[in-house]
Amino acid sequence: MALNPGGGRGGRQPGGAAGSLAATPSGVLGAVSSPQSARAPETMGKLMVLTLLGAALALIGQRLVALRQRTNASRKVEPVEPRYCRLIEGLENGSEDIDVLPSGLAFISSGLKYPGMPNFAPDEPGHIFLIDLNEQNPRVQALNISDGFNKASFNPHGISTFTDEDHTVYLYVVNHPHMKSTVEKFKFEEKQRSLVHLKTIKHELLKSLNDIVVLGPEQFYATRDHYFTNFFLVLLEMIMDLRWTYVVFYSPGEVKVVAKGLSFANGITVSLDKKYIYAADITAQNIHVLKIHENWDLTQVKVIHLGTLVDNLTVDPDTGDIWAGCHPNGMKLLIYNPEDPSGSEVLRIKNVLSEKPKISTEYANNGSVIQGSSVASVYHGKLLIGTVFHKALYCLL
Repeated sequence: MALNPGGGRGGRQPGGAAGSLAATPSGVLGAVSSPQSARAPETMGKLMVLTLLGAALALIGQRLVALRQRTNASRKVEPVEPRYCRLIEGLENGSEDIDVLPSGLAFISSGLKYPGMPNFAPDEPGHIFLIDLNEQNPRVQALNISDGFNKASFNPHGISTFTDEDHTVYLYVVNHPHMKSTVEKFKFEEKQRSLVHLKTIKHELLKSLNDIVVLGPEQFYATRDHYFTNFFLVLLEMIMDLRWTYVVFYSPGEVKVVAKGLSFANGITVSLDKKYIYAADITAQNIHVLKIHENWDLTQVKVIHLGTLVDNLTVDPDTGDIWAGCHPNGMKLLIYNPEDPSGSEVLRIKNVLSEKPKISTEYANNGSVIQGSSVASVYHGKLLIGTVFHKALYCLL
């Protein structure tokens, strides 16, 4: 039988385990630690990482559920049609925005290439079309653009007109050349049915632009629909509902943010008396009514909730009512399926400044006729409905 280092046989010496500890190289009682205690900090670190990851996944999951709610992902469309409607021949690749002059001539932006949205003619540049709503059977005509402007990269989005004191008509266009944002100013030559490019407007605050409304020869409001410009960050921004988008005012001497905190700023227009701005927040499903001040600042008067994803806004020149192109199911717009396409919806808002505006559905379709309606403009009982990437509709009210 082996002997213990202390000289005894088999049994422990006085002091037992303490004597064994004293023989360690350091001679210090705490010098020996168990493997379990050595792994404790590492285990705690992993648990913390797993906890943070779980919390992040739970937050993202909650936000995805909220996104489905904000986009009306489960909504079905009940059809509503005016007494007469027909598709407009020649508009096959979108008619995202429409602006009608008091004369009945209407400008239409077409061919928008927007991240995440379908496009049926990706290799073709965008166009501005003209249609005369005074005609018995209105037809569209593509406007020629003057030389010196890069037509190959023309990617028109929101548009707005301004008529000067000498009756000269100017067309302002939100443009996305190479997926950037500029505002292009054109002069409309009515006899030649053409646009003469005058200038390109750029600014640090004029990024990710969506729509525009012009109030003076060099003054306009515009909406920024996303804070980020990277597509994946934009998706994250939408999922997290960061509400970092805004309305910006531009003039040659001053550019400033005048309304912020919007989830997804979209269409914008002005009341008939030029006292109020109407701005759409598409994923919040509402319209912000904002008072214009002498220094061009805006203050919020009210918010009108619509219960649908509101895109571009126009004002009836006869009544002052707001007409809104809407997306009844935004998820079908984000995840496009030609077998189950995004529908279309047009709302009319009467008595905008009253305590209880009257909201009515003037058109609704499940996508069998037009998909992804983005704008509705009226002129003396005639209605034009445009879409982000699809066809356009002409109706009699």
